[in-house]
Amino acid sequence: MTDTVLITGGAGFIGRHLAHALLAAGHRVRILDSFIEQVHGERGADGLDSDAEIIRGDVRDAERVAIALRGVDKVVHLAAEVGVGQSMYEVGHYVSVNDHGTAVLFQELIRQPVRRVVVASSMSVYGEGLYRTVDGGLVEDAQRVPRKAGDTSWDPLDDKGRPMSPVPTPETKRQNLASVYAITKFVQERLTLTVAPAYGMEGAALRLWNVYGPGQALSNPYTGVLAIFAARLHNRQAPMIFEDGQQRRDFVHVEDVARAFMLALDHPKAAGGVFNIASGVDRSVTEVATDLAEAMGQKGVKPEVTQKARSGDIRHNIADITQARQQLGYAPRRLDFRSDLAELAEWVGRQTARDRVDDARRELEVRGLVA
Repeated sequence: MTDTVLITGGAGFIGRHLAHALLAAGHRVRILDSFIEQVHGERGADGLDSDAEIIRGDVRDAERVAIALRGVDKVVHLAAEVGVGQSMYEVGHYVSVNDHGTAVLFQELIRQPVRRVVVASSMSVYGEGLYRTVDGGLVEDAQRVPRKAGDTSWDPLDDKGRPMSPVPTPETKRQNLASVYAITKFVQERLTLTVAPAYGMEGAALRLWNVYGPGQALSNPYTGVLAIFAARLHNRQAPMIFEDGQQRRDFVHVEDVARAFMLALDHPKAAGGVFNIASGVDRSVTEVATDLAEAMGQKGVKPEVTQKARSGDIRHNIADITQARQQLGYAPRRLDFRSDLAELAEWVGRQTARDRVDDARRELEVRGLVA
């Protein structure tokens, strides 16, 4: 069956890959995007599939949203400001774009309902992931307190002061919203799952882990960590890592993420659900930075490890993707991480990337958000 799918924020990194996959599957694609400079730079609509219909407009602009929804069967809601650190001082802007923008979208969807809406949520809604104590107990609400001079561990501690170990985090873990960005993503998620069924539509949310691959916004210092590392290395600068670099993350290829959205748009069991989308493999941030440096021909480059914490960051969060496997049939295919880093490095080598990481760090430091 051929559908017309609207992708809000569809000119971004994930949106471009998803649009390509939808078109290849025979669907019609419409993109609503505001083409902001921080994300798109001077690229604009360059490189977008010519078969995709493009509407320039802000998701907070009800008139543009109404136009974009005409004749649409399904919606993928990607439009959002992305950046944990920046969200902690651009509070009004993040809440406006992410949450008010989602509210405007649903206000118009009430007038022009569709069959299904799939929203991009984030692993950030969990805060710290699930942990296990040395005694074997599971802890859902791990908290980190500011480190004191002489502390030996960056990891969350149990009630006896002992470091805990991260374990895969399922969707059932309760939320622990540690940043403004996380709050806004959770609101986007809940608006989708609350408003859609009230008006006869189906809603679903995908909680995405660290997405990477060709096409990332290299000049945006608040985007995915691999893109930030790539921009630094492209400009012959060492990757900069907060804390001690041993924090663990799951990196999932953008093609797997696009495939997950395709499944969520069509699978009967997606309706009303929330799904973790990741690779199922966790790595330390230092390991990732070192591997990327090697892939970009800079073997031996050592990351700059700041030994400082950034407000809103979490220590560990690794994904349990069992529910997405069992209910959606999702299975990550891009699991050769070194080969995929080589692909990313080859793409980065053809780009122009402005390194803005130091500027972003100063913005945080002057506000007391790095310590």
